[in-house]
Amino acid sequence: MTRTDDTRAQELGERIGYAFQSGALALEALTHRSRAVRNNERLEFLGDSVLNLVVAQILFDRHPQLPEGELSRIRAGLVNREALLQIAQKLRLGELLRLGEGELKSGGGGRPSILADAVEAVLGAVFRDGGFAAAEAVIRNLLAPMMDDIDLTTAPKDAKTSLQEWLQARHRALPRYQLLETRGEAHDQTFRVQCIMDDLSLTTEAEGKSRRMAEQLAAQRALERLPEGGA
Repeated sequence: MTRTDDTRAQELGERIGYAFQSGALALEALTHRSRAVRNNERLEFLGDSVLNLVVAQILFDRHPQLPEGELSRIRAGLVNREALLQIAQKLRLGELLRLGEGELKSGGGGRPSILADAVEAVLGAVFRDGGFAAAEAVIRNLLAPMMDDIDLTTAPKDAKTSLQEWLQARHRALPRYQLLETRGEAHDQTFRVQCIMDDLSLTTEAEGKSRRMAEQLAAQRALERLPEGGA
């Protein structure tokens, strides 16, 4: 099926249950950097923040008995790449994306990272187009099944916590996180960090838009290199 840009914007609105006032914003959310200089990366940054805030608010209201640490763990499980990928697949978002020729040929429309990032970009576009209330309504609708299925007894742990617990259980020294580099302007920085485990002679690196994000990604890479994936 051949889609025009107007059709893509309209279909996106129908699938997420939101009528865009600006079709250009919807298209920007669907445009990968391989396609155009004006792409969805900035909207992805915005959508990530809105998503985290809305999910935090929902969890805060739904579970007044839970401490901050547990709320953070549950939120991490609801906004991670796997969860976003599930949403993208449910929306069949891949078929709406505007990709460059190289990405199209290599199957970029089905790549988990591209799909997950596009979901955040779409949420950012809704926020810019209709404000916080509109974004909140869309997020609540998209996450409703996951919210209802939360098992509080098995709340997911973030990567740094999981890595620390794995090492403590084996009486190993805790990891060290070292900032290697900070790039970019103050409003758009990228942080590169190392996760260093001296006992295991293991070091991993990762980059993120915040130091905390970079540390989490480095810890996740460390977990993946531990015996049985850190299990």
